Amino acid sequence: MPSMLNRFTWKKIKSKFHRLVHGFDSANYWENRYKKGGNSGAGSYSRLASFKAEKINDFIDVHHIQSCVEWGFGDGNQLAMFSIPTYHGLDVSQTVVDQARITFKADKTKSFQLVKEFNRKQKSFELSMSLDVIYHLIEDTVFASYMRDLFDSSEKFVIIYASNKTDENYVPGHHVKHRAFSDWVEKNRPEFQQIDMIPNPYPEDSNNPKETSFADFYFYEKVDR
Repeated sequence: MPSMLNRFTWKKIKSKFHRLVHGFDSANYWENRYKKGGNSGAGSYSRLASFKAEKINDFIDVHHIQSCVEWGFGDGNQLAMFSIPTYHGLDVSQTVVDQARITFKADKTKSFQLVKEFNRKQKSFELSMSLDVIYHLIEDTVFASYMRDLFDSSEKFVIIYASNKTDENYVPGHHVKHRAFSDWVEKNRPEFQQIDMIPNPYPEDSNNPKETSFADFYFYEKVDR
């Protein structure tokens, strides 16, 4: 190891090399990020979080939804703004699951669990949600597995808040990779029909990344065939 490199710099180099050689590990990335004190990102704060909470709470109220599961709830800041009768949060990070159990300890309407511990044979929920998650699923196998879980855990509705486009310029090792998820739904879960799409009122602006986003809302409903 060159003497001029300090330990922190060397760790960053080794980490980048590992991602390039062995591939990106989404679960490991987020656990490390939260463990080091990081948060869920700009989308879970400020006006973006308020916009998401308003649309989700309205949807829950209009459709009289009583139960919801969220796949990837993150640091809990966005969750605190929701009004959901019964909520079950899933995440790949043990750190945020432990934190959420402490933060929402007094709220008996909420429960939290690691994704790998979720019993996929248990009763489904009326609503399944994915918020600012899909474009962080770098591995194709992880994306496909996540989408199956997201739709199979819903009895009636699915809400997705994400970008919906193919990423032609993905840089290996980066934690954002855009997905045209609507194509996946049409091909793999045709019983779910898109019933609404709400564009983001604060579209992506490189000059204001913390207050804007490339994500939009997509709403799906399960229909009889």
